[in-house]
Amino acid sequence: MPHDNQERIVALAGIYQAVNAVIRIARHGAADADAMEPCIYSLLQVDAERVEAVFGDPGAVANGARQIIAQLTGQPERSLEMTRYVVLLMRLERNLSRRPDLLSRISQGIAAAESKREHFALLHPNLLAHFADIYSENLSQLEPRIVVRGESMHLSNPDNQNRIRALLLAGVRAAMLWRQIGGSRWQILFKNKQILADARHYISAHSH
Repeated sequence: MPHDNQERIVALAGIYQAVNAVIRIARHGAADADAMEPCIYSLLQVDAERVEAVFGDPGAVANGARQIIAQLTGQPERSLEMTRYVVLLMRLERNLSRRPDLLSRISQGIAAAESKREHFALLHPNLLAHFADIYSENLSQLEPRIVVRGESMHLSNPDNQNRIRALLLAGVRAAMLWRQIGGSRWQILFKNKQILADARHYISAHSH
């Protein structure tokens, strides 16, 4: 079944939303729960029927779509740091896709998380720690290694470390979705106008 541009913008916005939350935690020690929840939710969606359903409610990745618009227009400002993380996550996902052994282990970890989900809220520290462990045990051994920069007082906090790793795992999940439905880094380089129009359409369709 062919996928359309709106589905691709949802997946791409999922990457940007995860990255934006990582940056906010690293710099400020917290990220908006409304932005984090769709990212973590996506990790548990193994057989979603529609692309948008991966992230939950309609409009769930509006935060990520706004980041895309800011990156492409410079309004309010571009973030080279954000671009760097997005590109690294896409490269990491490509390398992961060539490792069926790690994909299998990640799937087992996700299945174990589903049973925990019966007892814990999406952003409960125990569930985030579980996803962080999946990232550490499987993805931190692959290139490129993603080094998150920020304020040391926030980065040294174990809960923040778990939040960041769980969100990086969600970013890889969104990058996998983006590639599976026909997204590529080439499009980001050469189809800026299309992506910008798609992101604006997504925002307008889901603004209340």
